[in-house]
Amino acid sequence: MGHLVRIKPTVVPALDLSPSGGMSNTRAAWHPAATVRVMVDAPRDLRGLHDPVVIAAFGGWNDAGDAATGAVEHLAAAYGAELAYSLDPDDFYDYQVNRPQVRGRNGDRQLIWPTTEIKVSELPDGRDLVLVHGLEPNLRWRQFSARIMSALTSANAQRIYILGALLADTPHTRPIPVSVSTRDRELMEMYGLEPSSYEGPTGIVGVLADALSRGGLQVLSLWAAVPHYVSHPPCPKATLALLSQLENLTDAALDLGELAELSRAWERGVDELAAEDAEVAEYVSGLEQQQDAADLPEASGEAIAAEFERYLRRRQGN
Repeated sequence: MGHLVRIKPTVVPALDLSPSGGMSNTRAAWHPAATVRVMVDAPRDLRGLHDPVVIAAFGGWNDAGDAATGAVEHLAAAYGAELAYSLDPDDFYDYQVNRPQVRGRNGDRQLIWPTTEIKVSELPDGRDLVLVHGLEPNLRWRQFSARIMSALTSANAQRIYILGALLADTPHTRPIPVSVSTRDRELMEMYGLEPSSYEGPTGIVGVLADALSRGGLQVLSLWAAVPHYVSHPPCPKATLALLSQLENLTDAALDLGELAELSRAWERGVDELAAEDAEVAEYVSGLEQQQDAADLPEASGEAIAAEFERYLRRRQGN
């Protein structure tokens, strides 16, 4: 087992799932693409799209376990998304914080810069898919948000799903909770949502959501709760939870690939590591009891029937 690192003085040690921490097989099987890209001229035109499904995620502070960016990268790979727009990194990134990288392939050396990209593809049901992905910018967040807003306006977007992931007191053995919030009254009534009551610091996802909402777009924010004691990326179970919630919200049967299998492998790996530490095992058991007690009222026959109907509708539509 790898080194143990305490998250807080009052909680159990964190489990290291890095390759040196004893779970390299899962890490090798599931790894999102790099979060830096070559800045190139865009081959796709956003202006020909009509009411696309727009999904955004940013690496860094808003992305525990790389779960949110992992979801966007999975969709980009599954649907062969093509680059449509790339921001100039000089305007938004501190290269001493997010350094450019040198890559070599077939004897060719290439300098790769941190940036944010917009890619375009198409869902099986015919709807356009727009993916916004990059690192959280270091500079000029309001200008950054205005630039993204302009691009999405060109794409005729009306609604955007912004993904995030945070560390939380949730057991790895239970479904990963995904909270959904919006400030749009129509969406609140449509999905039975409550406005967010969070107060405190925010990241680019909060700033961008505010700018897009003020600009007239409908914004839904989805946050996955990653177990804090196993925070090292990747977390395919949290990525799968975000994509499953997106299926519910978009009525789309998404290509989930091998995420279900990788999630099970990830959970088994955490089980093995937790079993080696009595303190961790006891803590996980306590979290399980708390979550089971909290979830029990929601497991009604009516809720289960409604979820099953949504599942059938998505699969029949595909």
